[in-house]
Amino acid sequence: MEIIEEGINAGHKILLFSTYTSIFPFIEEKLNEKNIKYFKLTGATKVDERLKLVDEFNENSDVKVFLISLKAGGTGLNLIGADMVIHYDPWWNLSAENQATDRAYRIGQKNNVQVYKLITKDSIEEKIYDLQNKKGKLTENMLDTKTTFISKLSKEEIMNLFN
Repeated sequence: MEIIEEGINAGHKILLFSTYTSIFPFIEEKLNEKNIKYFKLTGATKVDERLKLVDEFNENSDVKVFLISLKAGGTGLNLIGADMVIHYDPWWNLSAENQATDRAYRIGQKNNVQVYKLITKDSIEEKIYDLQNKKGKLTENMLDTKTTFISKLSKEEIMNLFN
């Protein structure tokens, strides 16, 4: 709530993604206590309602927060009204998180976008974050043409990868 309140006070509109929609009632309770207007999108939200919520969030300066299920909000949404993204809990698949973050980085976005990941120390989330970093470095090393293991493979070894 501290990040949300500080963001709103600084004039930001916020997308809050969570893998677990069961956390939303707790966040909604706090938002209601603070009289912060918000929308919520989950897998149960109908397609036509999704489009209405997205359009209104982008247009309505009174709605400051959009709670979104990571799975429901990972694709197909243009949320350029937001300039702040909070990942409440990490997901093992970094691509899913990146796709969710990209909802704010769409054509038409005029503002810089701040991204926060909330991670509890010594938790499974911290282990997931470490796993994401390892996967990211592995991918980066595989695609780097200068120093990767693939540039050190013989032609025969490379051909064996495709057998």
